[in-house]
Amino acid sequence: MNLSIKYFLPSAVCILLLMCGADLLKAQSDEYLKTESERLVALANQARAQVGAPALKWDPALAQAALRHTRRMVSEGGAIQHDYPGELVLSERAGLSGAHFNLIEENIAVGPTSEEIHDAWMNSKLHRENMLNPEVNRIGIAVIARRGVLYATADFTRAVDAYSPAQVEEKVGSLLERSGVKVLANHALAREACTANRGFPRVENGAEPSFVMRWQDSDLSHLPQNLVQQIASKRFREAAVGTCEASGEAGTFTAYRVAVLLY
Repeated sequence: MNLSIKYFLPSAVCILLLMCGADLLKAQSDEYLKTESERLVALANQARAQVGAPALKWDPALAQAALRHTRRMVSEGGAIQHDYPGELVLSERAGLSGAHFNLIEENIAVGPTSEEIHDAWMNSKLHRENMLNPEVNRIGIAVIARRGVLYATADFTRAVDAYSPAQVEEKVGSLLERSGVKVLANHALAREACTANRGFPRVENGAEPSFVMRWQDSDLSHLPQNLVQQIASKRFREAAVGTCEASGEAGTFTAYRVAVLLY
């Protein structure tokens, strides 16, 4: 599973923005500036259209995470950064705000206007790559005016569908049935196997599985290749599916852990 966090803020960009001058500031309030945030989204999508990248969709959860971080930048009053002492990291801020994703990036800046912030991001290699990345499809931006400048945070993600445990088991079960395997109604043994890292679950009564496959991913549109190969061998007629809490994921990236028992 490919998981990424990108924290990019070259110091030259911050210096460039701070030297532009406060006399061009359009808003003086220290409240969340919805219009300026929407303007930055529009500018980002215009730039993406020019390079053939799909438009970004607004994500309220990302916007909430961006707003919290922007408020922190304002409260620090000094050099802006992606993580302050005692603050959650980017993936945790976004995940706990309700966003679901398997890739996340962030741009931050201080400048006089939203247009000049956008231009500075476009003229910075790493910021530009974040904004034009064709792999991301959601955006949340927050802008606050304070001390004669605008503080801005833009969070970009590749969104992941949010499923309940029952929905995870149903989706994987459907894939198995399409492959010609009958899915058993009892999930208990497979759920038990899911929580283990290796080996076969203990069976008190009934048949023991001949093959156990465990994996975790954010994409449930297909089965792992190893499992596909086992099913293709025609040695198995039935399967049990179970899900459990994902393990070892950084921050709050969305991932689903699944176990399939083949009989």
